[in-house]
Amino acid sequence: MNEAKEALRALEQNHKLFLQQQFTFIAALQRTRENARDTTRPVATIGQVKFYVDHHCHNSTDRRILNMFLNICSDLSELCHRLETVHPGNNTTNGILERCKLLLSHSNDLSAIRAKYPHDVVNHLSCDEAKNHFGGVVSLIPIVLDCMKEWVTHTEKLSRHVSGGSAVSEKRAPQGVPARAATAQTAPAVHPGVQSSASDKDNIRVQGSKRVRKKHLNDTENPSGIIKGPWKPPGRHA
Repeated sequence: MNEAKEALRALEQNHKLFLQQQFTFIAALQRTRENARDTTRPVATIGQVKFYVDHHCHNSTDRRILNMFLNICSDLSELCHRLETVHPGNNTTNGILERCKLLLSHSNDLSAIRAKYPHDVVNHLSCDEAKNHFGGVVSLIPIVLDCMKEWVTHTEKLSRHVSGGSAVSEKRAPQGVPARAATAQTAPAVHPGVQSSASDKDNIRVQGSKRVRKKHLNDTENPSGIIKGPWKPPGRHA
């Protein structure tokens, strides 16, 4: 992602240099169109510019500026394909890249597109005729750059969302360990001696309850308290 952002910044710098020579670019288009006897239709495609350079450009200055335009478009197209491999994206980011690829297609009609504020490339054209003939071609690079910056913004939001969800999961996972350990420690260990004492006390209680029950039964069977058995005279004991 960082390499892609660096490449995008480099293209923005190249475009700033190109904007400083916009009048030279328009003049070169006008001359090559006249050489091609093609002044009635607007410059509508990248392929049309390349055709002028290859067949109707007889001036080194015109060739240089027109090739500068074509090179920036080529670099943008290459970067667009690189961005597809950087991040899988979603419907929004994939749609942005698809629009960029369509705009940068050599056969795509650019005559109807216009760069909006804060771009003023169209306003710098001299008259309505120039705007109608060159408004689309000068708007192409600013629009594509805006789309790519929008792609970077959406992709970084997706990455932060995914990494944030992972961080929350990682933070929550270890908390269960001390909880389970605490649960395991809630039942205190009992010393064997204490267990024996408790058992002895229980035995004493049981034996005591047995004696009470036995006495109760004797009292019930012999309520008068007279001891039954053979009579023996007092003072004689066999």
